[in-house]
Amino acid sequence: MAAAAALPLGLTACSDEPATSTSDAASTTAPEEGQGQASDDIATMDKPFGSACASVPKEGAGSFEGMGKDPVATAASNNPALSTLVSAVKKAGLVDTLNSAQDITVFAPTNDAFAKIPKADLDKVLNDKATLTKILTYHVVGQKLTPKQLESGSFETLQKGTVTTSGSGESYKANDTSNVVCGNVPTANATVYIVDTVLMPPK
Repeated sequence: MAAAAALPLGLTACSDEPATSTSDAASTTAPEEGQGQASDDIATMDKPFGSACASVPKEGAGSFEGMGKDPVATAASNNPALSTLVSAVKKAGLVDTLNSAQDITVFAPTNDAFAKIPKADLDKVLNDKATLTKILTYHVVGQKLTPKQLESGSFETLQKGTVTTSGSGESYKANDTSNVVCGNVPTANATVYIVDTVLMPPK
C-alpha cells in the first residue's frame, strides 16, 4: 500500500506543447484574420466541454475557475456530482497522494457512474481498501492529457494497467464503455475528465 500511495509523487510532467518558434514564425507571416482564427481554435480546445459541464457551479470553489485553484482531490470535493468519488478517495487514504502528485490526468466517475454498480457490490468495494485503491489508481494517468491525445490513445495508469481512449471533437470514450461527460477540466495539478461509468482494471 505504501508503494502504491507513493507512485504519483515521483511523476514528472510530460507535455506536448508546440515549440514557441513555430508560433512565432506563424505570427510574422500569417494574415491577422487567420492568426485570430487559430487563436480562437486554441482557446476553444483549452476550455472544458461536454453536456455535464452545464451543471458545474458558475462561481465559487466548485466552479471551473475555483477548481483550477485547488489540487485535484480538493477541487473534486467542491463538485457535488463527484461526492461518491471523493468519499471513496478518502476511504482509500489517497487524498494527500492525489493532491501532491504533479501533472496528472484523472478520469473522475460521477455519482451516477457509481450508482450503476449494484449497492451490495459497491459497499463491498468501499470497505476493501486494497481493492478500492486498485480501482481508484486505475483512473489516474501520470501525465496531463489533452483532448487531442484522447482521440486514439493508450495510457498506463498508476495502477499499472492501461486505459484506452477514442473519439473526437467533444465526444470521447474511455475503454469503449465510459463516456466523457465533462472533459478538460483544469485543477491546480491535474486535468480532469468526468466520466459516466466507473472504469474497472483488468484482473
